[in-house]
Order: sequence, then C-alpha cells, then structure tokens
Amino acid sequence: MAIRSNHYDAAFEAWLRAQRLPYVAVDESRRALLADASLKSFDFVVYAAGGENLLVDVKGRRFPTAGRPGGHRWENWATRDDLDSLLRWQTVFGAGFRSVLLFTYDVQGGQWPHADAEALWRFRDREYAFYAVWADEFAAEMTTRSRSWDTVTLPAAAYRRLRCPLSDLLGPSDVSLASESLQVAAC
Repeated sequence: MAIRSNHYDAAFEAWLRAQRLPYVAVDESRRALLADASLKSFDFVVYAAGGENLLVDVKGRRFPTAGRPGGHRWENWATRDDLDSLLRWQTVFGAGFRSVLLFTYDVQGGQWPHADAEALWRFRDREYAFYAVWADEFAAEMTTRSRSWDTVTLPAAAYRRLRCPLSDLLGPSDVSLASESLQVAAC
C-alpha cells in the first residue's frame, strides 16, 4: 500500500481515482527480494488505456524549491537505488510495462510560471503538478547530485526535454477535471 501519510502519494492516488484509471498501490513496507538482489519498491502500478502500463515511483518536490531564491525551481533528483530498482522491476514485469519517475510538485503560493494551459490538481488545499520521466531515459542522461547521498539528477535542459505531463502518458480520460483543477501551464 502507498504511504497514505505522504501527501504526494495521496494526491496522486486521488488523481488516479478521479481519472477512473485502474491501479494498484504497492506495499512499500518491505524491500522485495529478486534472486540475490534486494529491490526498492515503487509506489503504484497504473494500467493505461491503449498505452504502456506504468510502474510509478512518486517523487514529491516543492515548486519553487524552498530556501533558494532564484535557484533551481525544477528539482528532479532521485537515488541511484531508485533508478536501479525501477529498471529491474521493468525487466521483471516485462513487455507492456514501463518504469517512470513521477515528479509530483507541490506548487507553493500560486507560483506556477507557465502561460499555456495544463491542469494543476487541487487536493487537500494544495495544488500539484505531475511530470513524468521514463526511468530508462533518466538513467541514460543522469548526473551525480551527491556522492555521499548517492543521488542523481538531470541537468535542466535534459529535464525540460524528457519530462512530460503525466496525462500525456495515460491517454484520454473519462473524467473532465475542470471542476476540480485550475487550468494553468505545462512545460
């Protein structure tokens, strides 16, 4: 089961329900054993209409980044273990499944910078934006963020090129979000 106390996971799960997309929340309480390797669990399996099914690891980030005025606004880091495990899970699940890092931004104080229309998801008095990057594409272009924490990130230009709104990966929805979201900009 997803960590319901984590507001990023809870917001994403509420979005999935509103979209009426079939999904399974993964039990994150234990690492899975595969052969002689221990794999970090991802957060959700999402079944997409007409596309690839997603193995989703939710990465909650604030937008803009707290404590860094004028600094990087699109945090997109993960641990090397996150990436290694996601890629192994993709192999285990096989054809029709693809691993994705879902950067779920908690938009602070209405500071969304874009002019073209894209939905922000309102949940529990917060606004969220969901951007996905395929795990294999992330791994191909990642750089080390911190050796001591074993974290990796994408350079800003690569992130802009590789990210896409989550809705682009899942195909058309049965539900209009107009009443539950604020129309704002995308990439």
